[in-house]
Amino acid sequence: MAVSAEPAAPEAGTGGPAPRPPRSGRWRTTLAFWYFVGPFLAGLMIFTFIPVLWSAYLSFFEARNTVTPAAEDYVGFDNYVRMFQDDAFRDSLVTFTVFAAFVVPLTFASSLGLALMLNRVRLARAFFRSVFFLPFACSYVVASLVWKMSIFNGVRYGMANSILDLFGLEDVPWLFDPSPPWYWLVIVTLRLWIQCGFYMILFIAALQQIPEQLYEAAYVDGAKPGRQTFWHITLPQLRFSAVAVLMLILIAAYQAFDEFINLIGNQAYARPPLVYLYYTSLGTQQDLGLGSAGALILALIIAIVTLAQGKILGFGKTEER
Repeated sequence: MAVSAEPAAPEAGTGGPAPRPPRSGRWRTTLAFWYFVGPFLAGLMIFTFIPVLWSAYLSFFEARNTVTPAAEDYVGFDNYVRMFQDDAFRDSLVTFTVFAAFVVPLTFASSLGLALMLNRVRLARAFFRSVFFLPFACSYVVASLVWKMSIFNGVRYGMANSILDLFGLEDVPWLFDPSPPWYWLVIVTLRLWIQCGFYMILFIAALQQIPEQLYEAAYVDGAKPGRQTFWHITLPQLRFSAVAVLMLILIAAYQAFDEFINLIGNQAYARPPLVYLYYTSLGTQQDLGLGSAGALILALIIAIVTLAQGKILGFGKTEER
């Protein structure tokens, strides 16, 4: 009696190779992927990658009032040299440094403090979280106008000066007098009001991932709730989230534009890099080549600072490393 030489098909759960999906199923999966991802990639290509590459191209040309310079307008690295030698550009970097020195630590401490408080709230937790998060959904332009016209408008009818009047103090020109620099108070408080809620949510998400057993073990060992548990349990467990938040805050500080241009305008005493580059490229001269060179320099500075911060703070490292 002849015996068939064909191997039997592996039974389910015996460890045999899993059957490959039919070709039509893989095609439908690929088509669905490009159906959902394709529009996003197309928008990213059209509105981000192509403009960045074209800006890099313009930075090597004398491009005034045009985005299609002629071949004879090629100037090489002259725009980069001019930008580094420009006192106004260097002053704008100093303005950013002062802005970041205020905003980064204050935003980090405020958002972490709010997260620690609201993480303990048991009554109306969703309400309080929404109240602090809602400013993040507000437009920077709208928030800047509210700060400028209602609170710090520099006249006696503004809220800030009305409070000063109650205590018999003189009105303060918050945004119009560079000495003393009261405008920093306006700009920093505006950025804090808008951003703290977003980073608070990130910290709350990280706090909810800390096992309660760590705190119970600490209480058994005699650790007092509050300062000791915060420094020895909470903060170490928040290390990776804290590093990510610091990087996001610093990058957002480099992108400061709306509050400065709406509160102060193109004033040399408080002009961050983006405001300076905006008026360089789209001002009276419309020097798009020089502005593009400055934009690439700023992007390179952001990349270097971000990578250095991540390296110093250990961004991306695991517990074993």
